[in-house]
Order: sequence, then C-alpha cells, then structure tokens
Amino acid sequence: MIGLTTPESFVFDEVHYVPAARQMLEPVMQQPILNPMHPPLAKQLMALSIRTFGDVPFAWRYPSVLFGALAIVAIYFCALALFRAQGSALASALLAFFNQMVFVQSRIAMLDIYALAFGLFGIAAFVHGYREPRPQRAFALAGLAFGLSAACKWSGLFPLAISIAIVAVIRLMQGWRTQFADAAADDWYRPDLWPDFKWFHFMACFVLIPAITYLATFVPLYGLSLADILEAQRKIFGDNVTSAFTGHTYMSAWPAWPFLVRPVWYLFDKTSDDRIAAVVFLGNPLVLWPALVAVAICLRDWIVSRRTEAFLILAFYFGLYLAWAVLPRAVGFIYYYLPAATFASLALVYALRRGNTPRWLLWAFVALAGAGFATMLPITVASLGTSMTMFNRLMIFQNWI
Repeated sequence: MIGLTTPESFVFDEVHYVPAARQMLEPVMQQPILNPMHPPLAKQLMALSIRTFGDVPFAWRYPSVLFGALAIVAIYFCALALFRAQGSALASALLAFFNQMVFVQSRIAMLDIYALAFGLFGIAAFVHGYREPRPQRAFALAGLAFGLSAACKWSGLFPLAISIAIVAVIRLMQGWRTQFADAAADDWYRPDLWPDFKWFHFMACFVLIPAITYLATFVPLYGLSLADILEAQRKIFGDNVTSAFTGHTYMSAWPAWPFLVRPVWYLFDKTSDDRIAAVVFLGNPLVLWPALVAVAICLRDWIVSRRTEAFLILAFYFGLYLAWAVLPRAVGFIYYYLPAATFASLALVYALRRGNTPRWLLWAFVALAGAGFATMLPITVASLGTSMTMFNRLMIFQNWI
C-alpha cells in the first residue's frame, strides 16, 4: 500500500471502471449503465470501498490491494493442496509475489486481480478435491469460487472450463475401463478415482452453483428481471467478441506473453528534468523465463512418470494461457497472461524440488527472484520515482519502452 495514491488521477483503464463503480452508488441507477462489457462484482466491491473511504484514489485502489494479497494466499493454498508441504507452498507464494505481475495489478483499479483471486481459490479447492475419494464438498467450493471469478470478468470462466474438462477426461477414461499396465499411487488417472461422485454432483458443483453465484451478482443492478439479466449477458458477449478499436500502443499477441516481449506502461510521467514516475506491467524475467523450462520439465514428467502434480500444473497453466488463443479478440495485452504466469510459480517449485535436487537451490532461486523484484521497484511504484539513467538501465530491450 506504500504510495498507493500516486498518482491522484486515473491510471490506464481506471477511467472505465471507477466511473462505473461511482454510478452504482447513485440513489437511482442512471442509464445507460457504464462499462456494460464486464460483469458487476469487481465494480461493486470498488463501489463499497468508495462508500467507505470516500471518492479518493485510495478508495479506488484499496480493494485491488486486498484481493492481490488474497491471490498470494490462494496460490499458497494451491501449492499446499498440490505438494502437501508447507515449505513448497511458501516458496510458491513468494515466487508468485516476486513475479511482479500480481504486485503491479494489485495497485490499480482494474478487474483482473479480483478474478484472479477468486479463480485461484477455486483451483486450490479443485486440486484438493482431486485427490480425495469424496470430492463433492471441495468441488462445490471450487464452483462457488469460479462463479465469483466469472462475476468479476468473463476470463474467470477459464478455470471452471479447465476443471470441467479434467473431470470429463477422467470419466471418459473410466468409461473406457482404461488402466495403466504399471499403475502407481501417484498416477494422474486411476480407474477408482472418485467412486461416489455422480453425474448430479457434477451438475451441482460445476454448473448449478457457479451459475447461481454468477447471476446473483446482477440482481442489485437489474432486480429479479430475468429478461434484463439475460440481456446483460448478451451485451457482455457482444462487446467482448467485437472491439471498438483494432490497435493499441501496448497491445501484444498471446504467443509473445511468456517471453515478455511487450509490457504495458500504466504510467509514465516526467516529474522533473531527470526524474520520472512510472508503473510498468512486466513480469520478472528471473521468474518467468526459467518458468518456461520448468513447464517443459512438468511436461516430461507427465509423459514419462504420469505424475499428478505435473498433470495439474500443465492443465491449469496451459488452460489459463491458451484460452486466449481461441478467443475472437482483436486486441490483447500481456496482463491477460497474469493467471497463467502466477500459476507458473508452482511449475518452478515442482522443478526445483524434484528428485535429488538440493533443497537450498529452491530458496536460493527465491532469493534471486526477490532481488529482481526489488530492482524493478523504481518503475513499479510510482511514488518512488527514478532517474532517466536508471530507467534506461532497466529497459534491457528496446521493445520494452
């Protein structure tokens, strides 16, 4: 929260979301509804903050800080469910924080951090339930979290779709009576997985609960008018498959995101002849470039050893990332990579703790990631500011400017 109110004017897409949150506080909802292209929950949370703290920059951004912190807690739970070791879970949470993306997105009044936090809690519940003989309760909690994530931004549907796909594949293989010749306890698939999980449990956990949760967030805006709520969905769909513009200074295509080719500058202001206040959304190269190697290791282990951890990491990493490849959107930004990049911290921990790898190597890597995070603070915290000389040193590649 240090320097959260700098700058005191809107930053990047705050110009869309803060006015929409303000509108929700009016005694009578004015027409047209602002920012109809996204569901209301994140903007409702911003509105609650504005009502509590006043219409000031702190109030616009404070809920993002809160949900950014919760996202780090959620990735801890994801890792705890996956690795069943507290040290690995702590390392995953630290790497997700030092990755920088969550930190920067937690200090701006946009929707992505809300969807991320709810989505990661849903993934944590799903991963926990995956290994349980009776996963109904965990899967129901996952469905609730996924519904809340989608109610912030439709990209929150991605982890729900991934979970549905995983369950469908497991049930399909069980229906075919698939068995591995040398079956092991840590196989990602087993014929006896979830013996009491029936089709109606599936419908309740992954259809009914998310749908009711999602639609309930529209009631404060539209009342119980089903026609108005359905029309709002049509409007969201129409606005998201078409774009009002086909170009943007900081746009980038999905194949470039893992390589950090094109960042997004949320703020770049000259405060004096040789000082600037800047905020760049760019992942920590010391985390995200090695993460690509770690993902490759997960892929190898899933193919060769059929490891459950490797399978779940791959499913959610590639699902959260490659979903953007099939969407009909003309404009993309690297912050769409935020959920996959955050989940990639689990791939790094998996790779650094496998086999006979010395345990100190994981913590040495965490320390290195922390050093990279600290180095970039002058251009991620606007109130710190930096000189043009330091700025030029930090901009390793011309396309980062």
